[in-house]
Amino acid sequence: MASAALQALIFDVDGTLADTESVHMAAFNHAFAEAGLDWVWDVALYTELLDISGGKERILHYWKQVNPDIKAINGQALGDKISRIHELKTAAYESAVNSGAVSLRPGVLKIMDEALKTGLQLAIATTTSPVNIAALMRHAIGSDWRLNFSAIGDASTAPIKKPHPQVYLQMLDAMQLPARQCLAFEDSSNGLRAATAAGIATVVTPNSFTAHHDFTGALKVVPDLSQVNLQQLRQWHAAWAR
Repeated sequence: MASAALQALIFDVDGTLADTESVHMAAFNHAFAEAGLDWVWDVALYTELLDISGGKERILHYWKQVNPDIKAINGQALGDKISRIHELKTAAYESAVNSGAVSLRPGVLKIMDEALKTGLQLAIATTTSPVNIAALMRHAIGSDWRLNFSAIGDASTAPIKKPHPQVYLQMLDAMQLPARQCLAFEDSSNGLRAATAAGIATVVTPNSFTAHHDFTGALKVVPDLSQVNLQQLRQWHAAWAR
C-alpha cells in the first residue's frame, strides 16, 4: 500500500477560501433587478438556498418555488433566461471582488505558503464558475495565481455538483494521488459530504451561512485557519490515516 503521508491540500472556494456568500447574495439581487424580476433574496432565504449547489441550479430551484407552473414554459427559453441572469450575477460579483469587497479568510494564505515551501501540491475543488475563481484569486494573490495550483476543478469541469464527489475525484486523478494522501478544506455540509465520499479527510471552517450545518464525519471543525499551521495539519492527517 502506498504511503499515507500528506501530499496535497485541496480547497473549496466560496465560504472556505473567502467569505464570499454575502457578496454573491448581493450580486444575485443585482442580477434579478437588471433582469426585471422583483425577487429579493435576504440572508435567511439565501442561507436556505445555499443547500442547492451551483448558481444556475439555485436560480432554477427558486423559480420553481415562486412559479409552480414552470413546466408550461419552454425548456430552452427557461434555460436561456437563467443563463442570462447568471451572466449578470457573475459580472456583478466580479466587479465587487475587483473593488475589494472580498478578501481571503484568516490563515488561508499562510497555510498555502507553508504547503508550497514544503513541496505539497495545492488544488481547488469547487462548484463555482471559473470566472468567480479567477476574480477572487487574482485579487488576493496576483495575476500568476494559477501557478500555485496543480489542478483546478470548477463548474465547467464538474457538472455534477456537490455533495456528489465528482470534482474531488477529478482532482485526485489530475494530481495522480490517492485520496488518503490528500486533505480537503470545506465550509459546508454539501462540501464535506463530497470530499468524504471521495475518501478525503476534511477540515471544516464554517461561516455565518453554514454554522448550523451537520459536520459529522469532519476530521476537524475550526473557526478558521488563523490558529492552524501545516505541522498541525500533518498531525491531524497522520492520526486519521493510521
